[in-house]
Amino acid sequence: MYVMAKNQSLHAANRAKKDEFYTQLPDIENELTHYEEHFRGKTVYCNCDDPAVSNFFRYFHLKFEELGLKKLITTCYQNRQTRLFSQHDSPSAAGLEYAGNGEEPAVFELEEDGDFRSEECVELLQQADIVVTNPPFSLFREYVAQLVEYGKKFLVIGNMNAITYKEIFPLIKDNKLWYGASIKSGDREFGVPPHYPLTAASSRVDDAGNRFVRVKGVRWFTNLDHKKRHEDLILTKKYTPEKYPRYDNYDAINVNKTAEIPKDYAEKMGVPITFLDKHNPDQFEITGSMATTKITDYNFGYPFINGKKKYARIIIRNRRPQQ
Repeated sequence: MYVMAKNQSLHAANRAKKDEFYTQLPDIENELTHYEEHFRGKTVYCNCDDPAVSNFFRYFHLKFEELGLKKLITTCYQNRQTRLFSQHDSPSAAGLEYAGNGEEPAVFELEEDGDFRSEECVELLQQADIVVTNPPFSLFREYVAQLVEYGKKFLVIGNMNAITYKEIFPLIKDNKLWYGASIKSGDREFGVPPHYPLTAASSRVDDAGNRFVRVKGVRWFTNLDHKKRHEDLILTKKYTPEKYPRYDNYDAINVNKTAEIPKDYAEKMGVPITFLDKHNPDQFEITGSMATTKITDYNFGYPFINGKKKYARIIIRNRRPQQ
């Protein structure tokens, strides 16, 4: 049984409730199309989703029969339930369960607040095969840690900088977590509740009064395999010591752009973190990171060349160098 630490719930939950971003249906459709074979006969749990506004619930509800799902379950924080569940005069959080067959989704009450870390939500998690949602970015570390602890398959949205977290990078290094198929660059638009201030650099309100903000650096994170992650990166550059200097503080060469990875170099090289958008585990091995000041067995501190600090790097090795 997953037990919340006694001193974590209030402050962490408040942070999470401020991370209330609604993923747009086209972004969900564009990603989920790469995984349809994974869902047949499976129970899907969306544990950060108010079904009244969640496009994850909408997607799986509409595609339930086509995907061959066994069951769909959604839950979220209590303060997100008012639109859907106020008609039931329920003082507690609630969720939905749908099993197809043309029946209406069944509403069920929760004794706690719907926090994904609560005991009853963990019990629902244990029933699920795959978790798909947009978790609070501020709780991404412990959210993913919980999924890993319970051995769940998942497809979730997060900020790409999460790959530098000490809780996340080892999973990427060990080929237990990778980027999804559809989002490779740019920003994405999310819906936000009416009380959210539109302080983002890019925001809008549509004709119906719905509010949206654009968020940079968003990626899908998953442990569901997809064909695009096995596509080879075409390499055309050749190694020269002049073009690819070595780091002062680590035995590897520096590569400024993914497109400039030398095709004929077999040793360690540091590449931008955006390399993960193109990473093929059959073609490259991830051996470490240079992304923080903290030295660990896989993170070797920010890279320096001729005394000058460089941007964060991922350390890789080409499995199939070509002459």
